[in-house]
Amino acid sequence: MHTIKEGSQYFHEYFADWIVLYKQGAVRPVTYQKYLMTLRRLTELMPTLKLCELDKRSYQLLINNYALTHERQTTMDFHHHLKSAIMDAIDDGLLKSDPTRKVVIKGKAPANKKPKFLSQHQLETLLASLTLQNEPSWDWFVLLVAKTGLRFSEALALTPQDFDFEQQKIKITKSWDYKSLDGRFGDTKNLSSKRTLQIDSKLCGQFAILTSGLAGGEPIFVKGRVFNSTINSRLQTLCKRAEVPTISVHCLRHTHASLLIFAGVSIASIAKRLGHSSITTTQETYLHIIQELENQDNDKIIQHLVLL
Repeated sequence: MHTIKEGSQYFHEYFADWIVLYKQGAVRPVTYQKYLMTLRRLTELMPTLKLCELDKRSYQLLINNYALTHERQTTMDFHHHLKSAIMDAIDDGLLKSDPTRKVVIKGKAPANKKPKFLSQHQLETLLASLTLQNEPSWDWFVLLVAKTGLRFSEALALTPQDFDFEQQKIKITKSWDYKSLDGRFGDTKNLSSKRTLQIDSKLCGQFAILTSGLAGGEPIFVKGRVFNSTINSRLQTLCKRAEVPTISVHCLRHTHASLLIFAGVSIASIAKRLGHSSITTTQETYLHIIQELENQDNDKIIQHLVLL
């Protein structure tokens, strides 16, 4: 640990100490690696910036330099990591004011990206193309994620005993560490990720039959290591067969959330269903859809007022 003397240490040294103190052992290894990546970029961009010298101008310059080579969303993630540490520095009296206040988040022009979600009609077409036989398969996996919005690792970790077929619910209590050599159960992404999901009667009945002969505590879809690319390859084949835009498994989660937003489900309920740690995460992730709905609402308001 670096010695703290009234904020005289370098900012990247303070951030390194902060990561160890608050994040090591408290977040998943993959999340911890993201904080370490932020530390590396901070050290590269501002190696001589002292914590006591951190003000609005220097912080904006830091964010601007990072944004030169990263898209806006990635820059936003970088900012959120640093801001969390800065708020603690303020609480500890190492900074007198918040240098992140009113920061402008920029970013390089986004590259041409694949669609992040399907429309309801496209999803219905995709699900109609699935080959659902009597044994667990990646087609069943696609159906499950599309109808629940589960994270990839959460869906892999599901066992028959996680289903409550009478109440039509699924309990999410763990994830599957699919990147390890042997594959094993792991903890959820955060505390909010431990949740219970309501599912529709059709899906409930389908999985009651599918899992009837399986061991209660064993994963339905995996027995060891599995690659994300394997499932995405199958999904690519299904998308081409259904003649819909090619998406990834994670995009099925986005599709699930997007359709709930368009259906008028509250952001708070969607955040809880997705296992987000805060409503803010949901709002930022699906801001473009929320804005589209707001524009539609504005049109309805004007149409109503014209009639008065």
